[in-house]
Amino acid sequence: MTPCSAWKWTYKCLTLFLGAWLTISCGQPSSQTPAQAAREFTLQSAQARDRIAASSMNSLAIRSDGTVWTVGTRYVSANGWYRQDWPGQLPGLSGMVSIDSGDDFSMAVRSDGTVWAWGRNDDGQLGDGTLSTRGDPVQVQGLSGVTTVALGATHSLALCYDGSVWAWGANDHGQLGDGTSIARRTPQMVAGLQEVVAVAAGANHSLAVLSDGTVWAWGENYDGQLGDGTTVTRRVPVPIQGLSGIVAVASGTSHSLALRYDGNVWAWGSNYSGQLGDGSSLSRSSPVQVTELSGIVSVEGGPDYSMAVRYDGTVWTWGINTYGQLGDGTTIARSVPVQTSGLSGVVAVAAGRTHALAMRANNSIWAWGGNVNGQRGDESRSVYFSPRTILNEVVTMAATNDHSLAVRSDGGLWAWGANNEGQLGDGTTKNRWAPAEVLGNVVSVAAGRRHSLAVRDDGSLWAWGSNTVGQLGDGTGSSRTIPMQVPGISGIASVAAGSDYSVALRYDRTLWAWGENSYGQLGDGTTVNRHVPTRVQGLSGIVAIATGNGHMLAVRSNGTVWAWGDNSSGQLGDGTTINRATPVQVQVLSGIVAVAAGAAHSLAVRYDGTLWAWGINNTSQLGDGTGIPRLVPTQVQGIGSAVAVSAAKHHSLAVLADGTLWDWGANNYGQLGRNQDNTNPTPSKVTTLTGVTEAVGTFGYSIGFGHSLALRSDGYLVGWGHNTYGQLGTGVPENIPVPVLSLL
Repeated sequence: MTPCSAWKWTYKCLTLFLGAWLTISCGQPSSQTPAQAAREFTLQSAQARDRIAASSMNSLAIRSDGTVWTVGTRYVSANGWYRQDWPGQLPGLSGMVSIDSGDDFSMAVRSDGTVWAWGRNDDGQLGDGTLSTRGDPVQVQGLSGVTTVALGATHSLALCYDGSVWAWGANDHGQLGDGTSIARRTPQMVAGLQEVVAVAAGANHSLAVLSDGTVWAWGENYDGQLGDGTTVTRRVPVPIQGLSGIVAVASGTSHSLALRYDGNVWAWGSNYSGQLGDGSSLSRSSPVQVTELSGIVSVEGGPDYSMAVRYDGTVWTWGINTYGQLGDGTTIARSVPVQTSGLSGVVAVAAGRTHALAMRANNSIWAWGGNVNGQRGDESRSVYFSPRTILNEVVTMAATNDHSLAVRSDGGLWAWGANNEGQLGDGTTKNRWAPAEVLGNVVSVAAGRRHSLAVRDDGSLWAWGSNTVGQLGDGTGSSRTIPMQVPGISGIASVAAGSDYSVALRYDRTLWAWGENSYGQLGDGTTVNRHVPTRVQGLSGIVAIATGNGHMLAVRSNGTVWAWGDNSSGQLGDGTTINRATPVQVQVLSGIVAVAAGAAHSLAVRYDGTLWAWGINNTSQLGDGTGIPRLVPTQVQGIGSAVAVSAAKHHSLAVLADGTLWDWGANNYGQLGRNQDNTNPTPSKVTTLTGVTEAVGTFGYSIGFGHSLALRSDGYLVGWGHNTYGQLGTGVPENIPVPVLSLL
């Protein structure tokens, strides 16, 4: 089929369809008008297109038996918002023929013309007469004979078989087309429109195609997305000048697309990311033709990008590409269409916020782009709610928010995760989604925000990664992508790393620190950054150390704990919130054998196995069930045989003598190892783990992401929680810029 034959092909298909319709109608004469026949054919030909949908958080598909399946994050009545990494069937839906998604809500049309909706409902966009969020589908009130739906950010449109359009939900920009700005909880007919054959909804604007091939628009027009030559918001439909012969429309957040019968595509509205496909980044208030594109049979609009299916089954995309949502193997934005890699035989596409879907003629679904909510459905995940194996033969490990380190029994140091400052030490700045060996003969490691430290078996200290404040200790401010020996210091027993500072404990039990010192965390009596190791004042006989975001803890051989640095949340445990540039003794504590420092809280284990906590408690990271910050240590109830602890930003972990792991605090990224996102105010056991000898919880220095690692007695290292940068070593990246097979 040639590009210019699209309309002839449509006409032939329409003729065949009408013939078949007459045959199965027992020879009775048809009472349909030509416009009704066109709409019925539009419904038939759109069925493939309407069988998939993509939103910001999930993906949806109608299978051949009329059931609806979903993958990603959605609202479940019993559990609130719930992440589902494998496709699951939505309850109560059968005989479905069309589907669409808005911002956190979705709808499906049944073969009987009824509409069913679920998800967020703050503006009445579900059309059930309420503002209640729904986990299970509910019927939209007062609608029948519906052929398709189109969903915006918080409003909904329905096209009926009789050519009428109905709208409901948010209306602050006039997107319901009723001449007001009043939100509607149930469908209202859009006045002034007749013989409509297709509709589309942008974030806050709406489009309709009439049977005469004209396009009408209403709603927000800040970027010219209504195409009427102005940027004036319209609360009733207005015609778009200069367009004729249009057979389909699509909308992104604030741009619009129209497909002509001849296979050419026109675009208008916002163009900051090149989503209009005209080779520029200039927004347009009137339609312009998309360049280098012909023979198109369907179009789709995403947030700041566009998609088109060509008659030969190839997919073409343009616009923003931060997450690889264009599928061209890059993350480079495109202002003219490019072909999506490796796809053929495509019959439908769907555009989500950061990911995209395509359905092939064999009903297989392919996905690419972002996956932070598991929406690709390809078994890769950015959050793991239960422990997964990373490495074996591990003897010790360290981790921070976005990268991880492990030492194996042969002394090899392995690294994975984020690498933007060279913190993995592999000579590059490319993230690694699977562990790679970077150094040998290592006995101790530490991970800072964007730098890493290692002690080798000869007592030498090695550092690499970011060095902006001297945290590598080499006297320079130059970052390093491979391990370099720290000069002027030797005989190192162990190391620790804070956000942008480093600490080394020598065999003589003296403590040395360097790097950032804005809170006095180097313990030298000043707040001056140090580019070479400097001795911490007034301490000797140190047996254990721990570093937080901006504070530090040390255990002396007599069992006392000393602290210095940031004390804004009482994390120094001296009864005040005054920062300290030299060590002060933590109150109440004695007989301490282990400590841990989080972003703004601290933990300590006594010789009798009791656990003590102090500092910030906004996500119950102190485990006392109160949420009240503590300026001096308080005992954590329910823990009586602790042998090791770890403090993160929003959660804490404790290893007990029986090898069980207990944790508490926030679980928004699965860092507690449970498939829930609620806070756990008191310690509870991670039931899927036994034989644990060591654990570490990490924290985000700015945005709070976190993951956890645990080392088992059999040498296996396991991890769970956030995985955006590959810090769990899964081997599969979160953002994939080329199509992969989805299980949806």
